[in-house]
Amino acid sequence: MDILICDDEQLAVERLVRLVTDLGHNVVATAEHGGQVYDLVLEHEPDVILLDIQMPEMDGLSCARQLMQLDVKPAIIFCTAYDQHALQAFQSQAQAYLLKPIARGELQEALDNIAKPTQAQMSQLKQQSSSASRKQRQQITAKSHRGVELIPIEQIYYFLADQKYVTIRHQKGSVLIDETLKDLELEFADQFIRIHRNALVSIKFLDGIESVCSGQYQVRLRDVEERLVISRRHLPQLRESMQQL
Repeated sequence: MDILICDDEQLAVERLVRLVTDLGHNVVATAEHGGQVYDLVLEHEPDVILLDIQMPEMDGLSCARQLMQLDVKPAIIFCTAYDQHALQAFQSQAQAYLLKPIARGELQEALDNIAKPTQAQMSQLKQQSSSASRKQRQQITAKSHRGVELIPIEQIYYFLADQKYVTIRHQKGSVLIDETLKDLELEFADQFIRIHRNALVSIKFLDGIESVCSGQYQVRLRDVEERLVISRRHLPQLRESMQQL
């Protein structure tokens, strides 16, 4: 799994990096306080965050509450020297609460539990599979200042998530809808491809991939001036899809 570590103590970060690596996982980024985490999550899309609680600028609990706004959330394991925050931690949907010094066995157990699908997750997968077999919509209904708009799927360039809403960019403009990117990806998996945690683009309008700096890429769409960032996780699948076009 890809893991992000957030702790203001450098020695603690170094020890967690060693533990995570020894357990066969990948550290994609580290942060010194909670205020750095949100942007790092959007950039690296980790599966898990090892999160300290007592930190300057933004503490771990505030950071966890901020991450709850995301459509697709990483799992959170709190790693702290204090046991009095456990209730608040689990209220923020944390998967585990480990006390420092973190024991290798406890960390491994917590990561293993996250990797295993729960009964609820398996049920959700079955529901998604059932939903995927239903007939796809040919257009999406959206409310705007112009009234109710019917947007043909074939005219949509991309879906872009921003907290609770998704922007549809289409041939006649753009509009907000109250749907999740995850549901849209499931319904239109044969027509759109995820390029980032917050973006789905139309396979029909794919035109190319551009390198903007070391390790950073953007997607180019026909008839659209703006470029959308491609995350490292989704770059290989996007390249493979474009080779098949």
